[in-house]
Amino acid sequence: MTHPIILEIDSFIKANQMAESYFGRKAANDWKLVRQLRAGRRLWPDTEARIRTFMESYEKPVRGRLSHRSSNQLQGKV
Repeated sequence: MTHPIILEIDSFIKANQMAESYFGRKAANDWKLVRQLRAGRRLWPDTEARIRTFMESYEKPVRGRLSHRSSNQLQGKV
């Protein structure tokens, strides 16, 4: 039986156009997390809390915006 949080994770991943492995790595430092949850892996309460905290605090990166370093390199500064 899969953990009920997998439905929330699937919605989050789809809404943010995120790879499962990226989600697992960022949310719980485990790139296999989502696949293993679907296969019936047990989810410890502290791991579930980390996942929920990640989803609640996640801010989608702004596309088309250069980082400080990239803009300086374009201007010839390093």
